[in-house]
Amino acid sequence: MRVLVFDPFHGAAGDMIIGALLDCGADKNRVMQAMQSVVAEPSIIEVKRAGIRALKVTTHATPAHRTLSEVKERLDNAKADVPAEALAMAKLVFERLNCAEEKVHGAHVHFHEVGGDDAIADVIGACTALHSLNIDGVAVLPIALGRGVATGLHGTFPIPAPATVEILNHSELETMPGNEETELCTPTGAALLAEFSTISQKNLGTYTIQAVGYGAGSRESSDIPNVIRALIVETTSIGGTIPQDTIDILETNIDDVSGEVIAYAITRFIEKGARDASAIPVIMKKGRPGFLIRVICTSDKSWELAELMARELGTLGVRCLPAVHRFIAERTVQYIDVEIAGNHRTMPVKIGWLHGGVYSLKAEYDPAQDWAKELGIPLLEVQRAIENAAWKSFTKTGSGSGAR
Repeated sequence: MRVLVFDPFHGAAGDMIIGALLDCGADKNRVMQAMQSVVAEPSIIEVKRAGIRALKVTTHATPAHRTLSEVKERLDNAKADVPAEALAMAKLVFERLNCAEEKVHGAHVHFHEVGGDDAIADVIGACTALHSLNIDGVAVLPIALGRGVATGLHGTFPIPAPATVEILNHSELETMPGNEETELCTPTGAALLAEFSTISQKNLGTYTIQAVGYGAGSRESSDIPNVIRALIVETTSIGGTIPQDTIDILETNIDDVSGEVIAYAITRFIEKGARDASAIPVIMKKGRPGFLIRVICTSDKSWELAELMARELGTLGVRCLPAVHRFIAERTVQYIDVEIAGNHRTMPVKIGWLHGGVYSLKAEYDPAQDWAKELGIPLLEVQRAIENAAWKSFTKTGSGSGAR
């Protein structure tokens, strides 16, 4: 299995990602053609960052403020020069950016830093470069974020930027602080890596390296290389075994608690860190109907959740089955462009992976419920439309396993 591995040990930005992919062997002519559909001819030069040779990509674009619809229109105008799959991925990247901006700033009219031609060219270029490499999956090692404060169009903000944090919060990517008082990972860089990622770095296993590339940022330092590294590797161990971990199972029987209280208690258990919680109908002694309440959690949460079970349910005893071994599939959340009766929206879908392919997917409940209310149609209809769009997307990219 041919896998692309990003190593953002010094953070990530759109131009750095393009440089690393080109250095790995991405099709330079196709990338340049795609970027030139948005900006004048970008420059690609070889530089050194703390002694490491890397490719530096510069768009030479001027700033601009655009709405999400204007950004998408700009992307559609470039479709003649950009592969269809790369263009669709670019739109999803901007949907991630838009969701993050709205979460941080509330409903907003324009993109600021990420709405200009430079950001659009970076996203189109990175998606085209990835597409040209024809790899089977992407893994992202922990991302260095940086620390301190910076100044943007919204004023002074903490590093990492709030939009960057929000994007990473809705991904499965891991992070680390990094060693510098500066912004190491930009919102565009975070959105690209989140959209690209299909394989948890924990499940890479062993591999042989086939190509290595470095993409340079603008900042120079004598001791810390301002680069992102990309590796193309060949591995046969992904999916060879199903990932595993250990959990505790907490159980108690109850026969004197209402359904409303049980529902509330289950919600509280999840809020406090339970991996799952359920109520199972059982027949208890003397033929009394009751419920088996089961909570699945990590060992460090057992005591806290057992106490919460006692308080919320009034039970006098909670059984603990410690260190239960379980098998877990690789899971990611990806955003899919969905259309229902002429209404477009990017919706999150939880994806299950085995052996590098998709074997299950499910529309996330809360966003699907909100859209169903807005459209005034049944929730099942919305969930079905989201999941059908997701299956079509994975069938086009060849990631689906065919199990439905």
